Amino acid sequence: PVFRVKESSVRRRYSDFEWLRNELERDSKIVVPPLPSKALKRQLPFRGDDGIYEEDFIEDRRSGLEGFINKIAGHPLAQNERCLHMFLQEANIDRNYVPGKIRNT
Repeated sequence: PVFRVKESSVRRRYSDFEWLRNELERDSKIVVPPLPSKALKRQLPFRGDDGIYEEDFIEDRRSGLEGFINKIAGHPLAQNERCLHMFLQEANIDRNYVPGKIRNT
């Protein structure tokens, strides 16, 4: 299957990636790659750096999340999952959606 649009741009939080990963693990038969770490220690107060707002950390996480989504979007079985289509192409994620496969029409 193909995605509705060739290119899309959506804003996602880390928790949205966690949601997608959980949905794929629950509903598909693929091995879902891990997400980059949550960086809990970077969120602690009294650090000598900018924590989760440090530019290198942000870029490393962005790169890791991009790699995650590229692996998923390139997997032939994952491409059929409704949650992936919604994640990549809808402005808002409907967490009450009905899981299932996207059919070519």
